[in-house]
Amino acid sequence: MRSSAFRISLLEHIDLFKDLSECHDDFYELANLLIGTLDQKRNIFIAGNGGSAADASHFAAELNGRYELVRPALPAFDLVSNCASITAISNDFDFSEIFSRQILAAASPSDVLICLSTSGNSENLIKAAVTAKSIGLNTVSLLGKDGGQLLDLSDISILIPSFRTCRIQEAHMFILHEICSVLDNHFANS
Repeated sequence: MRSSAFRISLLEHIDLFKDLSECHDDFYELANLLIGTLDQKRNIFIAGNGGSAADASHFAAELNGRYELVRPALPAFDLVSNCASITAISNDFDFSEIFSRQILAAASPSDVLICLSTSGNSENLIKAAVTAKSIGLNTVSLLGKDGGQLLDLSDISILIPSFRTCRIQEAHMFILHEICSVLDNHFANS
C-alpha cells in the first residue's frame, strides 16, 4: 500500500512539473525584475507562513550566502525569522500586521516584496502587499490554487497549477532555486 501511495505522489509531482513550462514568461519577468532591483542596489524582502515561511528564509539565505557559484552577497531579507518583531507586532497590534509593519520599518521604493502563499488569501500577506505597493515596492507572488486575493495585488504572479499544498510548495522551491541560478550567473562575474 505504501509503495502505491509513493508512486502516485511521484507521478503527481512529475505531471505538475511538466506543466510548469506554462510559467516560463512569468519566471523570466521575475528574474529580470530581481536582476534590475539588485543592480540598482535595492533590497528583496520575502514573506510567507508555515512551510512558505521556511521557504522564504531558505531563499534569503541562498542569496545572502551562495547558491552554487561564488558571487557577491545579495541583499535579501526574510520577514519571518525575527521572532521578537513578529511577537511584538502580534501582541501590540495584530498578527495580520507582522509583515506590513516590518516593510514600513525597513523597505524603500523600488525594493521588491516576494509573497509565498499556496492560497493567496493569508491576511498578513495581503496587508504586506498593499503596504508594499503604497510605498512604491514591486510586489511579486508565488501562488497556488486559484491565486486568491494576492493574484490581483501583485505586479508579477507565478501561479502553480495545483490545489495540493505540498505540490505547490515543491514547485515554489524549484522556482526559487532556479531564480538563484539566474542570479548566480548574472552576479558571479561582478
